[in-house]
Amino acid sequence: MTRSLLLASCLGLASALGAAAPRPNIIVILVDDMGYSDIGCYGSEIQTPNLNQLARNGIRCTQMYNGARCCPTRASLLTGLYAHQAGVGHMVQNRGTRAYQGYLRDDCVTIAEVLRAGGYRTLMSGKWHVGGPYAPTQPELWEPGAPGHPTPLTRGFERFFGTLEGAGSFFHPYTVMRGSDTEPAQFIHGSHGQVVDPDFYYTDAISDNACTMIEESVSDEKPFFLYLAYTAPHWPLHALPEDIAKYEGRYRKGGWDALRTQRHEELKGMGMLDRRWEISPRDETAPAWQDAPDHDWEDLRMA
Repeated sequence: MTRSLLLASCLGLASALGAAAPRPNIIVILVDDMGYSDIGCYGSEIQTPNLNQLARNGIRCTQMYNGARCCPTRASLLTGLYAHQAGVGHMVQNRGTRAYQGYLRDDCVTIAEVLRAGGYRTLMSGKWHVGGPYAPTQPELWEPGAPGHPTPLTRGFERFFGTLEGAGSFFHPYTVMRGSDTEPAQFIHGSHGQVVDPDFYYTDAISDNACTMIEESVSDEKPFFLYLAYTAPHWPLHALPEDIAKYEGRYRKGGWDALRTQRHEELKGMGMLDRRWEISPRDETAPAWQDAPDHDWEDLRMA
């Protein structure tokens, strides 16, 4: 089935649904490589009060399928397909077949394309990472939008702030971009896009730019769709000093062995896991906490 036919089919459904009720604004938030039990409403010791409130007033998923890695997960979320059906079956390197070409296929439709054609403003703030490989140290050679390098602006989004590649410093990242349907995406901090602001923190910048997009859209008659795609908590495990201080020392006594047991029991107590399910074996490539060489260092990493 061609991309145009898929889009037409989806639009027919969207039109039928739209006739029955007003179209809501939609915000989809994606966090990067987060574990199932890393937030409070799923049994974590990490304080996430706002997310917990969303869970109390909404729905918590207890059964799901996940691509496990960052690129395939994003491809599936954007298209509603298995990652290999969308062209990103592994990572962004081209492995010689369309299922593993490393960028979104042109015969699949993104949620942004469907909603934009249905009258939505389509906004994105954050990490793209479904547009093929880029040489992170040679941004002058990049050709965003060229064959093999689709960008948010070529796959349905009207406005974009963020990064096209997979990972980097949260404090001084390279290649931060901004663009719209009327202005091609450009590096916002010089030819290489490296941020030099001493107060810059990428997670906050993603949020701040998303808020600006929302504020500029609410007065519009059109509803908006915002895709808010963070890089946290993906490596390099960067966090603000005040956030690290909240948890430093918490994991020093029992480390990852105690933590995984604690969270497993918490999930069973919450009814999120069947009480009959035993905890899975620990990863053999990781040492037992008691054998870890530097507890202070590992505690700091976990904080």
